[in-house]
Amino acid sequence: MNALSSIGAERLARRMARGCDFLGSETAILGGAMSWVSERNLVAAISNAGGFGVIACGAMSPELLDAEIAATKALTAKPFGVNLITMHPQLFELIDVCGKHGVGHVVLAGGLPPAGSLDAIKGHGAKLICFAPALSLAKKLIRSGVDALVVEGMEAGGHIGPVSTSVLAQEILPEVASQVPVFVAGGIGRGEAIAGYLDMGAAGVQLGTRFAAATESIAHANFKKAFIRASARDAIASVQIDPRLPVIPVRALKNAGGELFTAKQREVAQALDQGGIEMAEAQLQIEHYWAGALRRAVIDGDVEHGSVMAGQSVGMVTKEEPVATIISTLMAEAAHALEKRAA
Repeated sequence: MNALSSIGAERLARRMARGCDFLGSETAILGGAMSWVSERNLVAAISNAGGFGVIACGAMSPELLDAEIAATKALTAKPFGVNLITMHPQLFELIDVCGKHGVGHVVLAGGLPPAGSLDAIKGHGAKLICFAPALSLAKKLIRSGVDALVVEGMEAGGHIGPVSTSVLAQEILPEVASQVPVFVAGGIGRGEAIAGYLDMGAAGVQLGTRFAAATESIAHANFKKAFIRASARDAIASVQIDPRLPVIPVRALKNAGGELFTAKQREVAQALDQGGIEMAEAQLQIEHYWAGALRRAVIDGDVEHGSVMAGQSVGMVTKEEPVATIISTLMAEAAHALEKRAA
């Protein structure tokens, strides 16, 4: 390492120190929780490579999550977290499973923490990370006692909000970054962007799409090929056809599966019209649809009819490579970018 790059590396380490201390990892890079993809192999690989892997619990039962955490612990001695969905009907049992295993960080996604969930997570001694899609929500979450925030823009894969990462970062970081560690996510594919967000006050970043086609990812070869072939404009957001349906848009690669989802929405809306189901059940049906559609793509390799969830950074996924290579490349790019800046 020459003097210049060591200066860049030192600056990067300084800017990432807060995030690393919070996570207990060597780099402040969180793995985005991707259902079916972020399981024991990828999570352990991210943590072993110095990042912070996060298990995507999704629709798992408490028994399945129990087995997944145990299997991940068998593959890494490094810290990792678990992402739980707030609307899961067995949320509190899942929190207890995390507690039983001594999971140090729980990421809650899918809305504000339900009553009692924050205390339950903290009661087990875990740190709680929540998503803040707006400044008002960021402030509310901090007041309620969350330990860190993820600010994720619409460029991300999977469930998305309506505002871009760059706007959210500008809006939220200056206001709250001094109070809790904030991790920026959505559309990040290179180290230069990581350096930029760290300079704005972020404690670290979260990346999902860049890791989905990694060597250690269990995703089907067809799924990985779809990522490698795709450009940013191929990752499009789903359309909501009925305003009553609480359908959060999902970003995925354009395919016939998108049309199938439109049909599913019509079917659920019709059931609501006829009084066949309640609103909560409608939301759950939509979630189960996504879990099934995603599984078809990730596990079965049906990238035409399944859901190939991907962020707009998918154009920067150009080959299948080990997680350690991806992280070291990102860190080198970030350090190089910081070399040119004032300390």
